Amino acid sequence: MKPFLIFCAISCFVGIFRLPIEYYTFLRVLVSVGALIIIYNFLSNKQYNWSTIFIIILIIFNPIFPVYLYRKSLWIPVDTITGILFLLIAFAQKPEEKKEEEENTEETSTHFKQPRAYPRDIIINPKKPKED
Repeated sequence: MKPFLIFCAISCFVGIFRLPIEYYTFLRVLVSVGALIIIYNFLSNKQYNWSTIFIIILIIFNPIFPVYLYRKSLWIPVDTITGILFLLIAFAQKPEEKKEEEENTEETSTHFKQPRAYPRDIIINPKKPKED
């Protein structure tokens, strides 16, 4: 997923330049698919703030009911911010997954270990038993 998000970000940065309309149609489809993937991942992890941001990006870039801003000067900041957000997600999401994997391995490894007996749990009888 990381290479795809980087590709989405680079495509957004390239969209800053004056290009044919076909590229911008391709960009709308690409960013919409990328936003859908990110929204799905964040909703499955219950991170609603990032989901809301990418829902807004999905609405702006959707190819079915396109939003027309008509001026290039309005699209340049939108493309730049979207590209930065895709890069942020591409590079920031990976360490969180590693942390989750480490927690999962710790949880599974503790299931196979026997509980440790602590010295304070040992019952000590201060009186010696009487010998007959």
